[in-house]
Amino acid sequence: MGDVRRTRFGRAIKVAVLAAVVAVSASGCSVDEVLRFGWPVGVTPQALEMRQLWTTLVVASLVVGVIVWGMTIWALIFHRKKGDEELPRQFQYSLPVEIVSVVLPTIIVAGIFSYTVVVQNDVDKHIPNPDVKVNVTAFQWNWKFDYPDNPTGRPISTLGTSETIPLLVLPTDRSIEFTLDSQDVIHSFFVPEFLFKRDVFPDPEKNDTDNVFLIDKIDREGAFVGRCAELCGSYHSAMNFEVRALNPDLYGRYLQLRTQNNPITGVPNTAGEALAALNCGELCAPEATTTYPFHTERNERSASVRSSS
Repeated sequence: MGDVRRTRFGRAIKVAVLAAVVAVSASGCSVDEVLRFGWPVGVTPQALEMRQLWTTLVVASLVVGVIVWGMTIWALIFHRKKGDEELPRQFQYSLPVEIVSVVLPTIIVAGIFSYTVVVQNDVDKHIPNPDVKVNVTAFQWNWKFDYPDNPTGRPISTLGTSETIPLLVLPTDRSIEFTLDSQDVIHSFFVPEFLFKRDVFPDPEKNDTDNVFLIDKIDREGAFVGRCAELCGSYHSAMNFEVRALNPDLYGRYLQLRTQNNPITGVPNTAGEALAALNCGELCAPEATTTYPFHTERNERSASVRSSS
């Protein structure tokens, strides 16, 4: 009888494994997509490290879970009491079992802690002379981006409005340092493709917060939505911006265009005007392509709602 139960149990395990393989294969997902477990594709070295940490932790958790579930199911199937049968031999005073139950979890926790610290230290590292510096100022409910120490030697700033999504233009393949500040309440700077966010505090020195972080580089050109990830008031959901990553040559030309006067307005080009002047296709679209503006003028919006109804 015991052999029959073991045979059935083995068949059940094989069927479960086969079903899992078929489910993954039928979904059309690549191995990389499966191992990301729903995370977006990162575009920075730090994003890759954090995704690998996440994958490692999830896979390790699943392995431990499968072992625990398997042992539980095995005990339920093969050690059920039937009638007047004696209980199976007990192990509550088994020294080897108790040593394993203490030592193995300790090793697992120590490994997770060590790996996490290594990744965290790299994500939070600072270097003395980054290639690009950007000052990020958050306010209800928009963003301002300043480029101190840019090669032109002239002030360059981008300010978002209710009608315009602010464009944060950055170079690829260059180290970038962000310094965060808030004019009012706590916000949070979040770009999903960076797989990283950091809270933006008013008066960071007084609040004893680290308001500076760095990414080694952006791996590829593209447009990536940025968001406020901290509930900051009525129009928190509308507090978006867009990262536009350009190759270093285009980025250098962009900075030059930002310091030149627009022939129509007679004032320095805005971010959108400078991008349009680069004439490099969709990558240089003058308006955001990943998100759209949302009116934060409460009275105007209320009047619009009343008129439409």
